[in-house]
Amino acid sequence: MAGDGGCVMDARRARKHDHSGHEVGTSSPQQAEELGSAGHFRALTLFAEAPDTVRAARDTVRAWLETWGLVDLCDDVRLVVSELVSNVVQHAVPDSCLTLPGASRRVEVTVTTWPGLLCIGVGDEDSTPPDLPVGECVSPALAGDLPEALLPDQGRGLLITQRLADSVWWSPKEPGGKTVWARFDIDNTT
Repeated sequence: MAGDGGCVMDARRARKHDHSGHEVGTSSPQQAEELGSAGHFRALTLFAEAPDTVRAARDTVRAWLETWGLVDLCDDVRLVVSELVSNVVQHAVPDSCLTLPGASRRVEVTVTTWPGLLCIGVGDEDSTPPDLPVGECVSPALAGDLPEALLPDQGRGLLITQRLADSVWWSPKEPGGKTVWARFDIDNTT
């Protein structure tokens, strides 16, 4: 049926998914540990207008990390994913070349591991560069007993992301949009 324009699926490569899109029964924690040296890649596309977009991204990424045996990173990575996806939901305005007025806005979440590294990418359809904080907003010595003075009025999610991740950057996408990246170094000694 390949010539009729239909979709052909190789049954040997088909995977079962639960209602949230997670793969079911694809690997055990032992298999994940054995495969960890080769790396992993997962991607998820959500719509910013859905009421549970942030939760769905956070929970899906947590499930992937648990499957891969990276439980120690779950809390920090879940918070980073929450902050980056929230930024898309709250602030991203799609480029006119990528969407029609009133159309749903896509949020793309990618998680990639290599030996010693975990990389999170959150992409949107807005080419506007993020305002990545540079340095301290207020010197801790000047803040005194007012720790809230250390938090800026805007950009707190990216500031939190920079504090938790080992590196944060962004890259443009073609024909428009961007991806914000967060890298976590994985301690393989534990």
